[in-house]
Amino acid sequence: MSESSGTAGAPSFLSAPVDTSATTPPFEQLKAHILAAVSTGDAPVGTRLPPVRALADSLGLAPNTIARAYRELEQVGVLETRGRAGTFVAAADATQREAATAAAAFADRAADLGLTADEALTLARAALESRLRP
Repeated sequence: MSESSGTAGAPSFLSAPVDTSATTPPFEQLKAHILAAVSTGDAPVGTRLPPVRALADSLGLAPNTIARAYRELEQVGVLETRGRAGTFVAAADATQREAATAAAAFADRAADLGLTADEALTLARAALESRLRP
């Protein structure tokens, strides 16, 4: 989940400008940016997207424009909303969805325990290596 410069606070794949004077509506342009990022791997499964209002502010668009793009991508299974946790790139199939949910639960528990990312990854790697075939 790379966050970079460009649009402040937004992942780099969302930093491409939306042309409000184009014939393609802004929400369709935003959907295209997100779809392209998902298909190229710039936005892998589990990538958290900015909150609607934050992205609207950074792109200079109405919150309803962002919400519509997110909603339409959620309806086709590209994004998923996890309540107050936010909007994320969804897994493509049931196995990936279940694995992403388990990974998120692990990350939440590791954070609750005060582990660093490196500590949590070391533990996860050891657990996986002891249980999975190479």
